[in-house]
Amino acid sequence: MKKAEFIQLVAQKAGLSKKDTTSVVDAMLEAIKESLVKGESVSFIGFGSFDIAKRAAREGKVPGTNKTYKSPATNVVKFKVGKQLKEAVAKTK
Repeated sequence: MKKAEFIQLVAQKAGLSKKDTTSVVDAMLEAIKESLVKGESVSFIGFGSFDIAKRAAREGKVPGTNKTYKSPATNVVKFKVGKQLKEAVAKTK
């Protein structure tokens, strides 16, 4: 599902216009991003949580050439699925 399809679905379920729903979805995504940039986790009980994890610097190899490169340490976003979402997805076929 793409963002436009998601907005259409949320607008239908909430009984809002697409314009209002777009504003809400954009604001929500921006708020999540700002919290993660600050190093804060974002949790939705039953759905899941977004956290920041540190990835250590490492050395890698380019396939086929065996050239090595150094990948710097960085922060990455991790998502841990919540119990209710996990169970709902597990029941689908």
